[in-house]
Amino acid sequence: MARNLSCAVLLLNEHAQLLLCHVTGKRWWDVPKGLQDPGETPRETALRELAEETGLVLRSDELLDLGRFVYRPDKDLHFFAACRASDALDLSRCCCSSHFEDPRTGRPCPEVDAFEWVPFAHVGARCSKTMGRVLTGVIDLESVLRRVQPHEQGD
Repeated sequence: MARNLSCAVLLLNEHAQLLLCHVTGKRWWDVPKGLQDPGETPRETALRELAEETGLVLRSDELLDLGRFVYRPDKDLHFFAACRASDALDLSRCCCSSHFEDPRTGRPCPEVDAFEWVPFAHVGARCSKTMGRVLTGVIDLESVLRRVQPHEQGD
């Protein structure tokens, strides 16, 4: 069986927080991610999904490639990371442009309906069990932050 690949951007800030998106109709939160379209590279997919699910646009060269990780028996995740200052993003302006049909009403609903900076220590409790395991047990968010956080120039 072929494994699906979902690509994601881990957007971190200087306060050791991760941007999470609330999954519409569910109790958990998630990172902006999605399946590759034919012909897309993982980086292109991650950037497209970030834009669709949050309205945020990053340049390709802003992303640190963290690699491919086992997620579920049928799916892997390819993570990229970037850093943004918390005061540089107005999360109230984030919006999701990708929709699904609500099975109860038949109306289109955004895939995600809220956005929040979540301290690394709370990420596991906010995400699904599987995503929480990856983000807290496989990925070291503190180490990733050190790699993507801009360093101040000085002596």
